[in-house]
Formats: sequence, structure tokens, C-alpha cells
Amino acid sequence: MDDKKLYQQKKQAQLDEWKAEIAILKAKASKASAEVQLEMNKQITTLEAKITENKSKLAELAKASEEGWDSVKDGVESAWDTMKSAVRDAASKFKK
Repeated sequence: MDDKKLYQQKKQAQLDEWKAEIAILKAKASKASAEVQLEMNKQITTLEAKITENKSKLAELAKASEEGWDSVKDGVESAWDTMKSAVRDAASKFKK
């Protein structure tokens, strides 16, 4: 399997992990007080928007030629770094 396909699979697996983490946050939010629910729901909405953005980046990568995918990869990495930080921040805020 070529590097591009392996990279895509790795990133898709990470997206799937993040979706599962968001589902856990949703479950925690449903059991929280109203005030905490509001804050968690804002965070979840932000995370879901970032998931959509990352899916779009992954689609761009899939469409990129074998020769040009390295240039698209930089945008993917940037989006992933942002998402990783956002998920970590949200999870740490609502560990309880």
C-alpha cells in the first residue's frame, strides 16, 4: 500500500477516535447540571464543526494526485493539530 493510502487510513482512524470521544462528552453532558450542559454543548458543537472541517481536508487529500498530496498534507496536519488540542481541552474541562 502506498504512503498516501496509509496516511489517509491513519487520519480516518483518528477521526473515528475523536467521534467516539465526542460521544462520551455528549453522554457526560446529558448527566450534568444545566449550566455545565450549556458549556459542554458549546464545546461539543465546536468539536463537531472541526470534525466536519477535518473530513473536508481528508477529502481534499483523497483527490490530490500522488505527486501533489504532500502539499495538501500540510493543511491536513494543521487541521489535525487544531482538533487534537480542542479535544484535549474539552476532555480536560469536563473530566468529572
